[in-house]
Amino acid sequence: MIDHLPILQVVVPLLGAPLCILVRNPRAVGLFALLVSTVTFLISCTLLQQVLLNGTLVYALGGWAAPWGIEYRIDYLNSYLLLLVSAMGAIVLVASQSSIGGELPRNRHMLFYTAYLLCLTGLLGILCTGDAFNVFVFLEISSLSSYTLISLGNDRRALTASYQYLIMGTIGATFIIIGVGLMYMMTGTLNMYDLAQRLPEVHNSKTVLSAIGFFIVGVCLKLALFPLHLWLPNAYAFAPSIATAFLAATSTKVAVYVLIRFIFSVVGPEFANTVLPLQEIFVVLGVSGIFATSISAIYQLNIKRLFAYSSVAQIGYMILALAIGTPLGLTATLLHLFNHALMKAALFLAIGGVVYRVGSAQLSHFAGLGRQMPWTMAAVVAGGLSLIGVPLTVGFVSKWYLVLALLENGWWPLTILVLISSLLAVIYVWRIVEWVYFSSPRIMIDEVKDPPLGQLVPIYVLVIANFYFGIDTSLTVGVSKKAAEMLFGGVF
Repeated sequence: MIDHLPILQVVVPLLGAPLCILVRNPRAVGLFALLVSTVTFLISCTLLQQVLLNGTLVYALGGWAAPWGIEYRIDYLNSYLLLLVSAMGAIVLVASQSSIGGELPRNRHMLFYTAYLLCLTGLLGILCTGDAFNVFVFLEISSLSSYTLISLGNDRRALTASYQYLIMGTIGATFIIIGVGLMYMMTGTLNMYDLAQRLPEVHNSKTVLSAIGFFIVGVCLKLALFPLHLWLPNAYAFAPSIATAFLAATSTKVAVYVLIRFIFSVVGPEFANTVLPLQEIFVVLGVSGIFATSISAIYQLNIKRLFAYSSVAQIGYMILALAIGTPLGLTATLLHLFNHALMKAALFLAIGGVVYRVGSAQLSHFAGLGRQMPWTMAAVVAGGLSLIGVPLTVGFVSKWYLVLALLENGWWPLTILVLISSLLAVIYVWRIVEWVYFSSPRIMIDEVKDPPLGQLVPIYVLVIANFYFGIDTSLTVGVSKKAAEMLFGGVF
């Protein structure tokens, strides 16, 4: 059974998704989806344990060995992220029972959970597969289901946001498949391990350079790297709160994984940073994104949009750490992938609790809620502190390793810019605190109270995780370092 866990990681949610259509009862379909996601999480825990004990796991689909068949490779890098994605998928669904009931009509529940499990399938498939074309296929599965999740929002602008994401996502997917096609034309293989062996022979050809360019631009669009992020704020703002929490915690993180996997395992970091000026490009775009979107976040009136712009800024930190081009820099990137997911899932679930009670995510409607919803607002503040990078939170650990990596490389000016950028986070988090605790209510909130226990429990599981992994970093730092060393060692 253990030998088949890599394929079960993907098959379980894939089979669970269409079964949701058959379950007509809204509560029953929610519980079924939660059961499926929990099983998926348990599989990822076992896979991580097996990788830590035995090293890289290789699974050939149908018994066809690569390159003739498709293989799944589970190593330190993707087992770590499989745990993250499946954990977020399960935790977020715990809150969905009441949240979805307040935001969606009953006849849409089965559609929501079907799309949710399909999205989870796509994300897990991207992480598991060792085949470049399969990456594209699973990317499209997750993208198409994401468009559906966003369009289900009760605000009419959700359809516009979904359509905008559809257009941008299609452009990104087209670029990716062009890149994959050109690499296949030059090497005759789609297996990423084989590509890594054969690409050096044709590295200097214009076709391969074009392929790499197309692929990287397409992935950067998917991960919402500045200035290719324009689809993200509206998508997060108008999607159902549960969908926002899930996508914010997983979708862009998996896209960053694809970029890391491609650069380190397929192309090679030396080629990427010498022949291609990726380091310079990523530094400029990363720093620009951090400041431009952090400043934009300060002026947002919708709290979902505020944290959406914040997410683009955090992606800037990941890309900046990646651009450093050292094992410590890559460790910082992988750390922030994990830690940012914890922050944003907690924040968006807490905001979902407010939307459930108040019916709005406008910042002005948060005025005075500190007294009426003390537990929910405390969770928002805790997530904000982690976002700033206050000691004892996961955000501090991320920024600490980023600063260490920058100093190790002698990039003093960028270190100063990172520290200054944290002050921008202080400003937009303080705006929320000011509205919540120091402003008079703008709406009738006499009967407003914290959301049901079913929503509060997952929120505080994530809040506690923000502090626990900020204190005990043995898992996150340990696995991130091993993954970085593996990638820089040229191991696939």
